[in-house]
Amino acid sequence: MREHDLHPARWRTSSYSSGQGTECVEVAKLRREVAARDSKDPSGPVLGFSRGEWRVFLDEVKSGALDLA
Repeated sequence: MREHDLHPARWRTSSYSSGQGTECVEVAKLRREVAARDSKDPSGPVLGFSRGEWRVFLDEVKSGALDLA
């Protein structure tokens, strides 16, 4: 993912986050993909996912198929 692709990004965190920005993943919906980064390191690496990949990931999390404990 190129840095200029992220310039207009509006990053958000989960509503379950404490709001401190210290322990959460931030997500930004871009034109063709979804970006994710560590809120503790906003200028660090960014992972990019197609919208389809992100949708599958969210469905898996919501269904409990992933062991997140």
